[in-house]
Amino acid sequence: MTLAGTLNPDLLAGDFAAALNDAASLQQEYRQSVLMPEHVLLALLRRRETAADAILMEFVRRRGVDAGQLEREVHLACASRRDAGGRLHFVSNMGRNVMLSRQCIILIDEALGIARKRHAQRIDTDHVLLALARKGTGTGSLLQPHGITARTVNDVLGRASPSGPVPAGEAAAAAVSGRQSPDTGAIYEREDLLRSLLTILNQAVNRHVVLTGLPGAGKRTLAASLGQLIARGEGPGGIGKYVRVAEDDLLDDDVKAIREGLARARGGVLFLPHLQRFFGGPGKAQFAGSCALIQKTLRGNDPVIVATADDDAWNARLAGEMTINEYCQVLRVPEPSVNETVEILRQKRRGLEEDYRLQVSDDALKLAVSLARRYMAATPLPRSAERLLHRSAAMVNVSRQSRLSQPAQPADRASLEADDVLRCAGEMTGVPVNQPGDDERQRYAGLTDYLKTRLKGQDQAVQAVSRAIRTARVGLKEPQRPAGSFLFLGPTGVGKTHLARTLAEFMFGTESAMLALDMSEFKDESSLNRLLGSPSGYVDSEAGGQLTERVRRQPWLLVLLDEVEKAHPRIMDLLLQVMDEGRLTDGRGRSASFSETVLILTSNLGSSMLATPVVTEEVRDAAMEQVRSWFRPELLNRLDDIIMFNALSAENLRDILDLLLVRECELAASRGLKLAFSENAVQWLQQQNREPQYGARPLQRIIRRHVRVPLADYLLRADSPRGSSIDIDADGSGLTFATIAADGQKAPLQG
Repeated sequence: MTLAGTLNPDLLAGDFAAALNDAASLQQEYRQSVLMPEHVLLALLRRRETAADAILMEFVRRRGVDAGQLEREVHLACASRRDAGGRLHFVSNMGRNVMLSRQCIILIDEALGIARKRHAQRIDTDHVLLALARKGTGTGSLLQPHGITARTVNDVLGRASPSGPVPAGEAAAAAVSGRQSPDTGAIYEREDLLRSLLTILNQAVNRHVVLTGLPGAGKRTLAASLGQLIARGEGPGGIGKYVRVAEDDLLDDDVKAIREGLARARGGVLFLPHLQRFFGGPGKAQFAGSCALIQKTLRGNDPVIVATADDDAWNARLAGEMTINEYCQVLRVPEPSVNETVEILRQKRRGLEEDYRLQVSDDALKLAVSLARRYMAATPLPRSAERLLHRSAAMVNVSRQSRLSQPAQPADRASLEADDVLRCAGEMTGVPVNQPGDDERQRYAGLTDYLKTRLKGQDQAVQAVSRAIRTARVGLKEPQRPAGSFLFLGPTGVGKTHLARTLAEFMFGTESAMLALDMSEFKDESSLNRLLGSPSGYVDSEAGGQLTERVRRQPWLLVLLDEVEKAHPRIMDLLLQVMDEGRLTDGRGRSASFSETVLILTSNLGSSMLATPVVTEEVRDAAMEQVRSWFRPELLNRLDDIIMFNALSAENLRDILDLLLVRECELAASRGLKLAFSENAVQWLQQQNREPQYGARPLQRIIRRHVRVPLADYLLRADSPRGSSIDIDADGSGLTFATIAADGQKAPLQG
């Protein structure tokens, strides 16, 4: 290395570059003219989640090193020691030229030699720590009394001597697991999976493994657990190393990085996350150039390759690869259980507390797991629970700012509690996940009255639906089943869809929380793929099913299957599974949970019998006879209730017309118009309904034709100021429209 000029930043791995910037800040803090090895050592002691931190934490955990005492000693050395400046500068992130001391230049030169000896392209923090610990150096004299020497550093990594190959960068960190859990360097080991992995690796042939599963289910953590075992000397026979190629190296030159990684991993394991990046040819593979090197390695047994691939990537890209099928074994990593996830989060708690400067209660961890599994089912555990915890902790930190504090939250809070997780889950999902408080109880207690104000003439239907929804809201239902499953029967236009839409708005805050599917479009067996999604490898398989994908991403949903009797019989089998088990598996093998979903089926069966203002027992029995002749008994028996809608009377239609006109006034108000309908106008509009047997639908057409069209013509022809008032009346020829002046005088609309 030349001793003149500026240090080449391309020689530094990301973690060491960050540590060197920390050291430059320390040099300023101690008001010294040059950057010394002691500054670098103090920066390494303070920076978390690096390869050096992983090694040091292993000394703390297994060898009883007092990290606080060591840091104090290095701090005193930084304040007292001096060194002459060299002829090499380091340019910090702030653009400042930092002069390196002579000893610091020697340190970096030795670290570069260690890195190159181990086939690494950049200097990382583990190389620097090894150089700092060598005899005859000032930093070595600080580390040696604590038992940290070049030899013991290699021992921690599971090496016999300092001249042996040491995994670099991310590999070293993974080997002792410091990056996986900031607590003590430990990883929660899923023993059954780890045992299966070790069994495969102990075979004489076909030892290569591809870990498959959903994104976030723990594939990398399982591989890191293997690295931890190897670092402790407890790995499979004949495997003494665990190496992972740095992502930066792959991006720079994947062929060179893979070749050097394979060389470093001789006698051990090379870990390759996202194996699909290397297969599929130049058109699909991100690192197609190194595919041949990996295929050649898979045909042998040294080094052993442990790789990961998500289910979709495996099915689409890897399952058909001959080399992988012949020489690799597949180990599926399922989503961890609730109890396992709680233990995983306990391992990560210290890092969370340090990041957000909060104390995290055990109740908050447990509740995060429970809520994530229930309301964030599109993302598997433990990732969904981790995201919920991070968002909750961030929310509490925001509440510390008095200007942005949440109501009833003190601004000086220093803990993350279960209530915070509840509140955050509600904000993230948009569904009321909290236990119902007094206001919520009163709201649901008044559900019947609320629905009656929005739906006229269907009191029996409203009461039946309200009973089932209230029961589900307080938790008195089977956990896996939908929140409610109903069959709506009745003539057209009597409010079946409107009740579903109103219920979605009440429960989930918006009418858009309803998925309406016209089942007349699903008459063919082939249409099943539209609901569930095509299997992997087929056209549009990544889009998912219209039903399963929406429920996976938004489980708090009302699903309306309109005219369900027109669907293919196999779709009825799917509905049985939904109502019984509360889940469906899509075309790519992913499960969608319906436990928070309200399922409503509508049918016109029996509508001729129900075309009466009052549904008597005789009418109900006649309608049910027709329903039973069409639907299988096992489907009907799994419904929470069969709701029958009666025909609408003239009085009901008048009430509905009033509601529609109120909505029309609200629509006009958004355009700056104030509408006023006289009683004559309302009666005239009702008289235009020549088809009362079709319920309320003709009323909507009448309003569009006789009210909206004239108003639209007026707005197009006249520049009406905001706040204009229009009086709508009726005479013998039809509706009349007149503007109302400020003095109350009326003037007919002028085009």
